[in-house]
Amino acid sequence: MTDDAFDADTWRRELTAQREEKDEFFAEHRQSPIPPEERDSFDGLEYFDPDPEYRVDADVTVHDDPEGVTMDSTGGGPEVRYLREATLTFEIRGTEQTLGAYRQEGDEAYFVPFRDKTTGQQSYREGRYMELHADRELSDGDEIVVDFNLAYSPFCAFSETFACPLPPEENWLDVEIKAGEKAP
Repeated sequence: MTDDAFDADTWRRELTAQREEKDEFFAEHRQSPIPPEERDSFDGLEYFDPDPEYRVDADVTVHDDPEGVTMDSTGGGPEVRYLREATLTFEIRGTEQTLGAYRQEGDEAYFVPFRDKTTGQQSYREGRYMELHADRELSDGDEIVVDFNLAYSPFCAFSETFACPLPPEENWLDVEIKAGEKAP
């Protein structure tokens, strides 16, 4: 599931287009997490520069009997329960790291919330999220691309009306991930 035909120029153009589309949604859409009274002054999200170094191949370990993981939520919101369906192991910035990949029943994408050494400084204080889409069910030994350039802040970073799951401690990375969205 890794992308052997990676084209950095195409990747960079697609990433820029996705970011522009998200900025337009945040500025104009009625379901934007930006409070309506702040949308006129919203001039876009801040991002780390696109960097292919933060696009890594991860080895997949599938959990045949997924363990339930309860995640606290921001703002005293309700706990949210996910199943840890896979563990992703990868090397980034010269160190081996692991992340849990979670799903709730019926979800297709894997939910990967995480914290890193930029959390609370350059990125949102409660952590960021990624969604990973596999073109088929993952098996032990598969590889999947984890692109931290797609990391985003949850809606609760923009408005206290949202309660968002907090990354569990097992998904706290001990490296800086200078990729994706910066703190709002």
